[in-house]
Amino acid sequence: MTRSSGSPILETLVVFLLVALAQFVTGLFGAMGSLFYLSMPVTDDPWTIVTSIYAHGSLGHLLSNSVALVLFGWPVARATTRFRFHTFFIVAGALAGISQVWLMGLLGTVAPVVGASGAIFALLGYLIAANPVSEGVASSVDVPRWLVWLVFVVLAAGITIATASPRAALIAHFTGFLFGLLAGRARLLQVERRPPTDTPSV
Repeated sequence: MTRSSGSPILETLVVFLLVALAQFVTGLFGAMGSLFYLSMPVTDDPWTIVTSIYAHGSLGHLLSNSVALVLFGWPVARATTRFRFHTFFIVAGALAGISQVWLMGLLGTVAPVVGASGAIFALLGYLIAANPVSEGVASSVDVPRWLVWLVFVVLAAGITIATASPRAALIAHFTGFLFGLLAGRARLLQVERRPPTDTPSV
Protein backbone atom coordinates (compact mmCIF):
# COMPACT_ATOMS: atom_id res chain seq x y z
CA MET A 1 0.00 0.00 0.00
CA THR A 2 1.16 3.51 -0.72
CA ARG A 3 1.14 6.25 1.82
CA SER A 4 -1.28 9.13 1.59
CA SER A 5 -0.11 12.53 0.42
CA GLY A 6 -2.22 14.28 3.07
CA SER A 7 -5.36 14.53 0.95
CA PRO A 8 -7.53 12.91 3.66
CA ILE A 9 -7.27 16.21 5.52
CA LEU A 10 -8.55 18.17 2.54
CA GLU A 11 -11.29 15.60 1.99
CA THR A 12 -12.38 15.84 5.61
CA LEU A 13 -12.43 19.64 5.45
CA VAL A 14 -14.63 19.45 2.35
CA VAL A 15 -17.01 17.11 4.20
CA PHE A 16 -17.08 19.60 7.09
CA LEU A 17 -18.17 22.35 4.70
CA LEU A 18 -20.75 20.21 2.89
CA VAL A 19 -22.28 19.09 6.18
CA ALA A 20 -22.33 22.70 7.42
CA LEU A 21 -24.26 23.66 4.30
CA ALA A 22 -26.63 20.72 4.81
CA GLN A 23 -27.13 21.81 8.44
CA PHE A 24 -28.07 25.30 7.31
CA VAL A 25 -30.57 24.04 4.73
CA THR A 26 -32.17 21.41 6.98
CA GLY A 27 -32.25 23.90 9.84
CA LEU A 28 -34.66 26.00 7.80
CA PHE A 29 -37.11 23.09 7.94
CA GLY A 30 -36.44 22.11 11.56
CA ALA A 31 -34.93 18.74 10.61
CA MET A 32 -31.31 19.34 11.60
CA GLY A 33 -31.50 17.60 14.98
CA SER A 34 -32.63 14.22 13.72
CA LEU A 35 -30.04 14.25 10.94
CA PHE A 36 -26.89 15.46 12.68
CA TYR A 37 -27.22 15.50 16.48
CA LEU A 38 -26.26 12.30 18.31
CA SER A 39 -28.38 11.54 21.36
CA MET A 40 -29.70 8.62 23.33
CA PRO A 41 -31.00 6.19 22.38
CA VAL A 42 -28.66 6.05 19.39
CA THR A 43 -30.84 3.36 17.80
CA ASP A 44 -33.51 5.98 17.06
CA ASP A 45 -31.30 7.82 14.54
CA PRO A 46 -28.30 5.51 14.00
CA TRP A 47 -26.91 7.54 11.10
CA THR A 48 -26.10 10.35 13.54
CA ILE A 49 -23.30 8.18 14.91
CA VAL A 50 -21.40 9.23 11.77
CA THR A 51 -23.05 12.48 10.69
CA SER A 52 -22.59 14.05 14.12
CA ILE A 53 -18.81 13.70 13.73
CA TYR A 54 -18.73 16.05 10.74
CA ALA A 55 -21.41 18.47 11.95
CA HIS A 56 -20.72 21.47 14.20
CA GLY A 57 -22.69 23.64 16.55
CA SER A 58 -21.44 27.01 15.30
CA LEU A 59 -19.07 28.68 12.86
CA GLY A 60 -16.49 29.09 15.62
CA HIS A 61 -16.78 25.41 16.45
CA LEU A 62 -16.23 24.53 12.80
CA LEU A 63 -13.23 26.83 12.42
CA SER A 64 -11.49 25.67 15.61
CA ASN A 65 -11.93 22.01 14.73
CA SER A 66 -10.71 22.64 11.18
CA VAL A 67 -7.51 24.28 12.44
CA ALA A 68 -6.94 21.45 14.96
CA LEU A 69 -7.57 18.86 12.25
CA VAL A 70 -4.86 20.36 10.05
CA LEU A 71 -2.36 20.66 12.92
CA PHE A 72 -2.80 17.19 14.40
CA GLY A 73 -4.14 15.27 11.43
CA TRP A 74 -1.70 16.18 8.70
CA PRO A 75 1.30 14.27 10.15
CA VAL A 76 -0.90 11.22 10.75
CA ALA A 77 -2.40 11.38 7.26
CA ARG A 78 1.05 11.54 5.65
CA ALA A 79 2.14 8.40 7.46
CA THR A 80 -0.82 6.18 6.59
CA THR A 81 -3.28 5.40 3.82
CA ARG A 82 -6.40 7.38 2.97
CA PHE A 83 -8.64 4.44 3.92
CA ARG A 84 -6.98 3.91 7.30
CA PHE A 85 -7.12 7.59 8.13
CA HIS A 86 -10.82 7.98 7.36
CA THR A 87 -11.66 4.72 9.15
CA PHE A 88 -9.71 5.79 12.23
CA PHE A 89 -11.38 9.22 12.20
CA ILE A 90 -14.89 7.75 12.01
CA VAL A 91 -14.31 5.00 14.58
CA ALA A 92 -12.67 7.39 17.05
CA GLY A 93 -15.40 9.99 16.57
CA ALA A 94 -18.16 7.41 16.95
CA LEU A 95 -16.68 5.96 20.15
CA ALA A 96 -16.20 9.44 21.58
CA GLY A 97 -19.74 10.57 20.73
CA ILE A 98 -21.43 7.42 21.98
CA SER A 99 -19.48 7.49 25.25
CA GLN A 100 -20.49 11.13 25.77
CA VAL A 101 -24.24 10.67 25.35
CA TRP A 102 -24.29 7.28 27.11
CA LEU A 103 -22.41 8.35 30.25
CA MET A 104 -24.22 11.68 30.45
CA GLY A 105 -27.47 9.74 30.13
CA LEU A 106 -26.45 7.58 33.09
CA LEU A 107 -25.90 10.79 35.05
CA GLY A 108 -29.40 11.95 34.16
CA THR A 109 -28.40 14.57 31.60
CA VAL A 110 -29.95 14.32 28.16
CA ALA A 111 -27.85 16.45 25.84
CA PRO A 112 -27.04 15.77 22.19
CA VAL A 113 -23.46 15.86 20.98
CA VAL A 114 -22.06 17.19 17.74
CA GLY A 115 -18.58 17.86 16.38
CA ALA A 116 -15.28 16.25 15.41
CA SER A 117 -13.46 17.06 18.64
CA GLY A 118 -13.37 13.46 19.85
CA ALA A 119 -11.83 12.27 16.59
CA ILE A 120 -9.34 15.16 16.58
CA PHE A 121 -8.31 14.39 20.16
CA ALA A 122 -7.73 10.83 18.96
CA LEU A 123 -5.37 12.15 16.27
CA LEU A 124 -3.48 14.12 18.94
CA GLY A 125 -3.26 11.04 21.15
CA TYR A 126 -1.98 8.98 18.23
CA LEU A 127 0.71 11.58 17.48
CA ILE A 128 1.91 11.57 21.08
CA ALA A 129 2.07 7.78 21.42
CA ALA A 130 3.35 6.90 17.94
CA ASN A 131 6.07 9.50 17.41
CA PRO A 132 9.71 8.28 17.26
CA VAL A 133 10.61 9.73 20.68
CA SER A 134 7.77 7.94 22.46
CA GLU A 135 8.49 4.75 20.56
CA GLY A 136 12.17 4.91 21.52
CA VAL A 137 11.37 5.44 25.19
CA ALA A 138 8.80 2.63 25.19
CA SER A 139 11.25 0.19 23.59
CA SER A 140 14.07 1.02 26.02
CA VAL A 141 12.06 0.91 29.24
CA ASP A 142 10.32 -2.27 30.31
CA VAL A 143 7.16 -1.31 32.19
CA PRO A 144 4.14 -3.45 33.09
CA ARG A 145 1.04 -3.06 30.94
CA TRP A 146 -1.10 -1.84 33.83
CA LEU A 147 1.31 1.06 34.35
CA VAL A 148 1.07 2.02 30.67
CA TRP A 149 -2.73 2.05 30.99
CA LEU A 150 -2.51 4.16 34.14
CA VAL A 151 -0.19 6.70 32.50
CA PHE A 152 -2.46 6.91 29.46
CA VAL A 153 -5.59 7.43 31.58
CA VAL A 154 -3.90 10.12 33.69
CA LEU A 155 -2.55 11.84 30.56
CA ALA A 156 -5.96 11.72 28.89
CA ALA A 157 -7.61 13.17 31.99
CA GLY A 158 -4.98 15.91 32.22
CA ILE A 159 -5.32 16.95 28.57
CA THR A 160 -9.11 16.89 28.84
CA ILE A 161 -9.15 19.12 31.92
CA ALA A 162 -6.54 21.47 30.46
CA THR A 163 -8.61 22.02 27.32
CA ALA A 164 -11.98 22.19 29.04
CA SER A 165 -14.36 24.96 28.09
CA PRO A 166 -18.06 25.73 28.58
CA ARG A 167 -20.34 23.24 26.77
CA ALA A 168 -17.33 21.10 25.79
CA ALA A 169 -17.98 17.36 25.48
CA LEU A 170 -15.33 16.39 28.01
CA ILE A 171 -16.18 12.68 28.05
CA ALA A 172 -15.87 12.58 24.25
CA HIS A 173 -12.52 14.37 24.42
CA PHE A 174 -11.23 11.98 27.06
CA THR A 175 -12.43 8.90 25.16
CA GLY A 176 -11.02 10.08 21.85
CA PHE A 177 -7.64 11.00 23.32
CA LEU A 178 -7.34 7.71 25.21
CA PHE A 179 -8.31 5.75 22.08
CA GLY A 180 -5.68 7.66 20.12
CA LEU A 181 -2.98 6.91 22.70
CA LEU A 182 -3.78 3.19 22.62
CA ALA A 183 -3.94 3.15 18.83
CA GLY A 184 -0.63 4.99 18.63
CA ARG A 185 0.97 2.57 21.07
CA ALA A 186 -0.21 -0.31 18.84
CA ARG A 187 0.84 1.58 15.67
CA LEU A 188 -2.54 0.81 14.10
CA LEU A 189 -2.09 3.25 11.26
CA GLN A 190 1.47 2.33 10.40
CA VAL A 191 2.03 1.24 6.82
CA GLU A 192 4.77 -1.24 6.14
CA ARG A 193 7.32 0.15 3.78
CA ARG A 194 8.18 -1.96 0.82
CA PRO A 195 11.87 -2.38 0.07
CA PRO A 196 12.94 -0.33 -2.95
CA THR A 197 13.13 -2.28 -6.17
CA ASP A 198 16.34 -2.14 -8.11
CA THR A 199 16.11 -0.46 -11.47
CA PRO A 200 17.60 -2.71 -14.14
CA SER A 201 20.56 -1.36 -16.05
CA VAL A 202 20.04 -0.53 -19.68
